[in-house]
Amino acid sequence: MTTPPAPRLRPRRPAWAGRNYTLLTTAAVVTGLGNAGALIAAAFAVLEAGGDGGDVGLVAAARTLPLVVFLLIGGAVADRLPRHRVMVAANSLNCLSQAVFAVLVLSGEARLWQMAVLSALGGTGQAFFAPAAEGMLLSSVNGEQAARAFALFRMGMNGAQIGGAALGGALVAVVGPGWVLAVDAAAFAVAGALRSLLDVHAVAQREPGSGMLRDLREGWREFVGRPWLWSIVVQFSVVNAVVGAAEAVFGPLVAEDHLGGARPWGLALAAFGAGTVLGGLLMVRWRPRRMLLAGSLCVLPLALPSAALAVPVPVAPLAVVMFLVGVSVEVFGVSWMTALHQEIPEDKLSRVSAYDWFGSVAMVPLATALAGPAEEAFGRAASLWGCSALILALTLAVLTVPDVRRLRRRETEPVAEGGPAAATDTAPEPVSPR
Repeated sequence: MTTPPAPRLRPRRPAWAGRNYTLLTTAAVVTGLGNAGALIAAAFAVLEAGGDGGDVGLVAAARTLPLVVFLLIGGAVADRLPRHRVMVAANSLNCLSQAVFAVLVLSGEARLWQMAVLSALGGTGQAFFAPAAEGMLLSSVNGEQAARAFALFRMGMNGAQIGGAALGGALVAVVGPGWVLAVDAAAFAVAGALRSLLDVHAVAQREPGSGMLRDLREGWREFVGRPWLWSIVVQFSVVNAVVGAAEAVFGPLVAEDHLGGARPWGLALAAFGAGTVLGGLLMVRWRPRRMLLAGSLCVLPLALPSAALAVPVPVAPLAVVMFLVGVSVEVFGVSWMTALHQEIPEDKLSRVSAYDWFGSVAMVPLATALAGPAEEAFGRAASLWGCSALILALTLAVLTVPDVRRLRRRETEPVAEGGPAAATDTAPEPVSPR
């Protein structure tokens, strides 16, 4: 008697982790690896070309300015067109701009204005990518599994920061920033190819609106009608600005003057990435009922890195600080995404996300551009202590908003017709990463 062969066992995935979810998580990990190193590479490319702290800030601001200008348009476009196509087009633009940036740096012919223009093209791509990506992610799961899905997605994306930042810092020190920028261009190409494979035939078609301006007004009404939403976005308009200035401008300068260059700064950023992984693991299990209260309390530690750079502390204590901040940031990030998923209608997700992103990055170009002049006027240490004070003051102010303290998680959510579908291999879901 012939014994039938044993059936092949397939690893079981959660019901919500379907094909699209897997593709998007993989794409986010790939771009996370490339971007973590590219942030370091861009700063040191400017310094190697003879620039100073002010020039580093100007190139960083050049990327963020078009992000601010085009975000609201990007949100309206993403709620009108298939979101995955918007994401692929944005990835293509980012791939091209980073590839040209890499060639210029490797040739030794990069000029400050060229680096600024290419950074601006990258920011334009991000302006269209971010609202589409967040809308896809927020509509990819439903009900009580949402927070776990967001935590695992963010954990995979942020986990890439560990290897990406450490490897990027090492590669900048060993082979120069041009090759790190080339790797980032390749990462965008791979991520765009993965996102082009998304199966969205089960996603409900959106009805065409009566005009982009009306779409934007509808998103604005949704945004300003929720005090918890606009108050936290206003808070992060300043928090992100000062954190961005500290990491993009002051951090590399402190590393160059006191820590030994790109490699230790890359390790500090990698420690932050490791903290986000631990924070993601925590949020897979922890489901705070008052999610925004828990998340907002975890914003307070964001004041620590600027203070550590102001001292400045050695590499080991700085890495510990960055690790703890990574944990707390992830608690806020998952709580924030869960609140948006629970409270915002699916057909307005990208527009509300665009207003969220717009408020969160609107002041970053100004802060990064003024970082150099602020250092000259007040000194580097005083400027960094000012960053810490602003973060603390604004976070304490947000905690006085009643809706921030009282908004509670709903354990179950009804699924409306045409709303988010469970992510399975037979019923694909709309997906996204920020």
